[in-house]
Amino acid sequence: MKKLFYVSLAGLALFEVSNVYFIMPMPGSQRINSIDLAYFLYSYRWVFRIVLGALSIAGIVAVFSQKSKWIPALALAATATIIYIFNFVMSADTMFLQPKRVVFKDQKANTLSDNALVVSVDYGGQVKAYPVRYILYHHQVQDTIGGKPVIITYCNVCRTGRVYEPIVKGQYEKFRLVGMDHFNAMFEDATTKSWWRQVNGEAIVGSLKGEMLPEMESMQMTVKKLFNLYPHALVMQEDAASKSKYDTLGRFESGKSKSSLTRTDSLSWQDKSWVVGIEVNGQSKAYDWNQLKKIRIINDKIGQQAIVLAIALDGQSFSAFERPETVSFTLHGDSLVSANEKYSFAGIANKDTQEKLKRIKAYQEFWYSWRTFHPSTAQYK
Repeated sequence: MKKLFYVSLAGLALFEVSNVYFIMPMPGSQRINSIDLAYFLYSYRWVFRIVLGALSIAGIVAVFSQKSKWIPALALAATATIIYIFNFVMSADTMFLQPKRVVFKDQKANTLSDNALVVSVDYGGQVKAYPVRYILYHHQVQDTIGGKPVIITYCNVCRTGRVYEPIVKGQYEKFRLVGMDHFNAMFEDATTKSWWRQVNGEAIVGSLKGEMLPEMESMQMTVKKLFNLYPHALVMQEDAASKSKYDTLGRFESGKSKSSLTRTDSLSWQDKSWVVGIEVNGQSKAYDWNQLKKIRIINDKIGQQAIVLAIALDGQSFSAFERPETVSFTLHGDSLVSANEKYSFAGIANKDTQEKLKRIKAYQEFWYSWRTFHPSTAQYK
């Protein structure tokens, strides 16, 4: 019975560590295909806890009847500490909280600096922007834009911002951060407890495996560029309760983060180098950020689709659009120009008679992340 007590306590401690290890960025955990094991452990966590806990209780009288009671007491204390740390300190949804209240301000009242990066969404006659320095901590912000429910997501380990409709099988759904897989954030839906990838909105395990969240068009730019393009935009302000957790100096967004998980490599095509990734009709291509900053505009083709990708004078805002195959664009300031046609950086035509350019979803991302989730991607060189 004494052996049963110690073995079951060791098993309980090992389970609690494993339950977190496979879904958090721990040494080696994100480089193996362990998502099914992680989901199994998490789904049956109370079965493991009850069985192992019952076995340890069965031996508790025997171990505490011995003379040296400090040994089992120490074992219990150590196990309890591990349970506490891995459930209340290291779990994703206790480390990264959602804002208690989402507050927005207009251009006149906005408190963010001009060079702060935001993920913006233009829908239903309303433009809202979410600062990267805030959403990289929260990982997700649930809101409405133009009357439509949205979930603004960001994974700072992949440097990926995505916006989705939180609609699953036609029903509104709530999500919580549960961990990560291959260094990309995962969310769990409240109804079926399936796990969804942040990078593409796909359910990767659970009863909804294979389902996709509808993605909404978004654009990454500076606050200054936002108000230049959309004077009536609203910008999310800091959540007072999370202020101490924010990257208030914008080190991450400027590539100055020192963390091994979120740092930036200044050289091109390294794991932590920045790229702009674009996927069109199932084909994808990556564009080196250093090259894009140097030449500012790229006219290219992805599969059969001709595209144009441009970076603004601020060296941070970027946009991508479809283009006719026979038309090439240049930049005049931050305006896209072709022949006698001129468009704003948001693709809005200078003349009322012209249609606006059709925007293509384009993402700034760490190179290793883009190639992980787009293994067949081409590289523009």
